[in-house]
Amino acid sequence: MPRLSQRIVSCSGCSVERALNLIDGKWKIVILYKLLGGTLRFNELRRLIPAVTQRMLTHQLRELEADDLIVRKIYPQVPPKVEYSLSAKGRSLEPVIMALKKWGDMNLSSVEAKAA
Repeated sequence: MPRLSQRIVSCSGCSVERALNLIDGKWKIVILYKLLGGTLRFNELRRLIPAVTQRMLTHQLRELEADDLIVRKIYPQVPPKVEYSLSAKGRSLEPVIMALKKWGDMNLSSVEAKAA
């Protein structure tokens, strides 16, 4: 009989796998983390995440919107004004995102020190 951890890892289509598929992407968790602070415009997100390219940010935002994790609001003005905010579904990820931040705060300095 397989160990419990083997059964969990090998569960094709399980809820962990499906959840990870929603937040899969180098910048999605970072974007969601930044939006925890409130509504932001595209260029504000670019300034807060300087390592992401404009094309990648656009792509990741579209996927997050398609998965109903963020809301994109367009204002009918010239030039167009677009704002991004967390949906209720996206906001429900806050405990997960904050747990990742806490884990990173506690563990990554030791990993970085070993790499140096």
